[in-house]
Amino acid sequence: MTTSNELWTRLEQFLAAETQAQVRVLGGRQLTGGASRDSWAVDVDIADGSDAGRHALVLRRDMGGTIQEEALSREQEFRMLSAAWQAGVLAPRPRWLCADPAVLGVPFFLMDRLEGESVGRRIVREASLAEARSRLPRQMGEQLARIHRIDPHQAGLDFLPAPAADQSAAQTALARTASQLEAFGEPHPVLELGLRWLWANAPPCNAPVLLHGDFRIGNLMVGPEGLRGVFDWEFAHIGDPAEDLAWPCVRSWRFGQDAKRLGGVGDFDEFLESYTKAGSRPVDRRAINYWEILGNFRWAFGCIAQANRHLSGQVHSVELASLGRRTAEMELELLDLIQA
Repeated sequence: MTTSNELWTRLEQFLAAETQAQVRVLGGRQLTGGASRDSWAVDVDIADGSDAGRHALVLRRDMGGTIQEEALSREQEFRMLSAAWQAGVLAPRPRWLCADPAVLGVPFFLMDRLEGESVGRRIVREASLAEARSRLPRQMGEQLARIHRIDPHQAGLDFLPAPAADQSAAQTALARTASQLEAFGEPHPVLELGLRWLWANAPPCNAPVLLHGDFRIGNLMVGPEGLRGVFDWEFAHIGDPAEDLAWPCVRSWRFGQDAKRLGGVGDFDEFLESYTKAGSRPVDRRAINYWEILGNFRWAFGCIAQANRHLSGQVHSVELASLGRRTAEMELELLDLIQA
């Protein structure tokens, strides 16, 4: 995506049709992060009508290629975000959806822009966010409980991926990842060893819930007072609540602060206690530990897949290419956790 006058003119025309008002795009800049989606901060002025005024927005669209086959489309992500926002989750307000690729090349949507810090390595280290780090475990637990209470059917989210009828959530996740890994045709002995252990120890899940699917530091907007919002809903699905509880503990999401199991910011027990106090059912810690191991396995595959997007020519990106080398980090963590 470029910031050419022609591109912004197309966006202005789209918004003018949506709002039935005169619209002017004041400027835009590409946001950091977003290895799988292209996100831009866009400032828009709407002259009149119910949406009159200046709006700070984020435009979100595909980059090319996918990290996971089950990732939501932009239309589905918009609907998921809408359901979360309506349920009172701290999430950006969804504004406009465009499913017509003729407008900007691919489908996209616009949502309100949250201000704050979202870069993981800054959140876990900056002195100005020390108070935020002390509050994040409790706030994250409260928000995750609210997410897990959303009724997918009532919210019109029946399109969300769900466990296979004859498999547990863990078995379905394993089968999907193993199949995708096999398709690359690359030898990964540690991952093959981990896969055998994971199949042998997969826990049951008697009460699947709606999951965010990527709930972690790096997908949270943080200010000095703590959590301001949860974004990146493209991996939402139905599954084991232990999956969402374990994912922010995966070592890569601690951003170098390895001693703090919960995302490099704090205590996991406080996070889990807050989640339960907010009305969620207690979750077996053995299942959470299992999903942390599975999380490292899945992110190892994710790094392979991201690097392949660059190597295959789908997207030319040094960032994606560099992710491939991180596979070894997850393999080491996988072995350590299995042996523990």
